Amino acid sequence: LTRKTTGATINFVTGGSGPPLLLLHGYPETHVMWRKVAPQLARKFTVVAADLRGYGDSSKPAGGKDHIAYSKRAMALDQVEVMESLGFQKFLVIGHDRGGRVAHRMALDHPDSVQKLVVLDIVPTYKVFHTVNKELDTSNFHWFFLMQPEPLPETMIGNSAEFWLRSRFDALPADAISKEAFAEYLRTFRMPETIRATCEDYRAGASIDLTHDDADLQRKVSCPVLALWAEKGAMHRLYNVLDTWKERASNVTGKPLPSSHFIAEQIPDMLLSELGTFLG
Repeated sequence: LTRKTTGATINFVTGGSGPPLLLLHGYPETHVMWRKVAPQLARKFTVVAADLRGYGDSSKPAGGKDHIAYSKRAMALDQVEVMESLGFQKFLVIGHDRGGRVAHRMALDHPDSVQKLVVLDIVPTYKVFHTVNKELDTSNFHWFFLMQPEPLPETMIGNSAEFWLRSRFDALPADAISKEAFAEYLRTFRMPETIRATCEDYRAGASIDLTHDDADLQRKVSCPVLALWAEKGAMHRLYNVLDTWKERASNVTGKPLPSSHFIAEQIPDMLLSELGTFLG
């Protein structure tokens, strides 16, 4: 299914019945990353799993001045408009990685829409850029690579999209990302416009998003927030993740899970258990 929004055309799938629940993937994935948890969630919720602007089969507009088209504000508005087009004025949101950053901005910009927020393996972007050190730079080197001016990262990734994607999933157990899922992620990264658009996402993260975040430093997310993060990941090593989220939201619970970054694909049952408790 697709819906036209103010600035893009968003691709999504939906199923199930019950309260509306929006799922937002991260880099370098698509809505397919939710394949191991969405069927279970659909027993209790009307699940909408969308491709972010610039990813998957959603449209990939030009970045524009200051990469504004890939601001988390613009990317969040897309998803709110999709949900509204489906008749959902209020909904629950789960975001992993970049999707978590979009969801965080959504909860600030659209507090009447977001009833509960789950963020998977992130701390706020503002915090990341204000605590850069050798270990962060090493573990999250792709941030600093992807934000380089066009066409440097685009050209290098484009020379071997498969090599680049495999490097992103290297540390995972073999069964975490199925051949079919990897093939789907690779299909989208074989489109030059996906590579450009996803780089724009990171360029926006290092520029316009920080401007927006700076303006909101005194504001906190008001809805209940569940932060879950990877025990084997950089966030756990580098931050007190729960305390970091408590600086940015007024009602936060959370814990680490025995996984690396791609939680929904590595430990789906454990994730479902935590989500069930929080989402109700």
